Amino acid sequence: MELKTFITVVRTRWVLIVVVTLSAVLLGATASLATAKSYASSTQLFVSVSSIGSSDAGDLVQGSSAAQAKVRSYVSVVTSGRVLEPVIADLGLDTTPAGLASKISASSPVNTSLIDISVTDGDPAQAARLADAVATSFEKVVEEQLEQPVGGGSGLVTVESIDAPVVPTSPANPKPVLWISLALGLGILSGTALALLRNTLDTRIRSKADVEGVTNAPLLGGIGFHTEASSAPLVVNNDPRSPLAESYRALRTNLQFVSFEGRSRTFIVTSAMPGEGKSTTAANLAVCLAETGASVLLVDADLRRPRVAEVMGLESAVGLTDLLVGRAELVDVVQPWGRLGLHVLPSGTVPPNPSELLGSLAMASLVSTVEVDYDFVIIDTPPLLPVTDAAVLSRCVSGVIVATAAQRSSRHQLKQALAAVSEIGSRTLGVVLTMAPTKGLGAYGYGAYGGYYGSVTENSVPASRAAAR
Repeated sequence: MELKTFITVVRTRWVLIVVVTLSAVLLGATASLATAKSYASSTQLFVSVSSIGSSDAGDLVQGSSAAQAKVRSYVSVVTSGRVLEPVIADLGLDTTPAGLASKISASSPVNTSLIDISVTDGDPAQAARLADAVATSFEKVVEEQLEQPVGGGSGLVTVESIDAPVVPTSPANPKPVLWISLALGLGILSGTALALLRNTLDTRIRSKADVEGVTNAPLLGGIGFHTEASSAPLVVNNDPRSPLAESYRALRTNLQFVSFEGRSRTFIVTSAMPGEGKSTTAANLAVCLAETGASVLLVDADLRRPRVAEVMGLESAVGLTDLLVGRAELVDVVQPWGRLGLHVLPSGTVPPNPSELLGSLAMASLVSTVEVDYDFVIIDTPPLLPVTDAAVLSRCVSGVIVATAAQRSSRHQLKQALAAVSEIGSRTLGVVLTMAPTKGLGAYGYGAYGGYYGSVTENSVPASRAAAR
């Protein structure tokens, strides 16, 4: 994973990471408070082996080596029943050697003749008493039992206490600062891992990179999320100097560089699924193209859920369906829009057989007729995946523009839609990313430069807008 992708995931899913981290810290703090306090008291013993009849350097080295060898065995003796039973009896403890052994730990530093004994208990004073009693019992067991010569006399092994156990003043466990620190680190790691996992499992289109990962078709533009898209979708006309309007003009510019391979500039605008902004994109693109002085015809061929007339503020009682069934002529149903060279052909009455009408010879003849009279013909169609209307109609035009919505469409849906276009032998001119984020690393468009374009005043309303009122 690239660093940029990682940073994008963290910034996008920071809430998840914070929630997991705070939960881990809360859990660590709760566990720390709920854990009973225990105190540790320790002592250190020194084991030496005496030599008989000689005190030269060789014998001293040999004695030291023998002591270190014995110490490794004595570590296990500390928690044996022979050592602990006298401790239980002397202190009157209500436990067993095995139960007492669970409170005791013994170790020996490497290459030394030392034994470290540590005892933990809920009572600090009791922990110190136990440590002292265990050390005393261990000394007796070693000197008087394990290392006692067979013929009597003093043994060669001596165990001495170096550090007497003291009563601890602070608990050894729990350690709230340590526990919370570990919980914080674990929470950050877990939250980040969960965010990366969700990002991997999330197949939604989120950015330009996701689109480019699905298709080799050019990304013609990115349209930012418009909060008023349902009530005022024609942003190029309503707010022509806004960053969002400029993103449609950028789409227009990129489309003008697309090669139509000698064919007419007639294309359909569709999407994989409903609600991805195809009709809004088609309408705003039509206005942008008309602003250049080109003659443009916008056709509403979505005969299932037509919306172009509503977006453009026109009457839709008569339109494409009436034309296709022979109830009207083209000149009777095409409506001019504004003072630009833009005309709109509404859908008309919603028919019971949309696919048959759009795949008819009448529709093919209509496309052939209007592409001669207009520089651009933009046809809004139903989505590709639910119905076959767009795929059928794509055979009559020069290409297809597919709109895909960020955070709504999935990569699989976009891939299926593009495959549907390809399988029927049509050409995908490009993809338009709609509802794109305008902030963050995955942002696309002109959001960062909004201050440059300024705001529209009443005096700056263009003629096209005034005509539409």
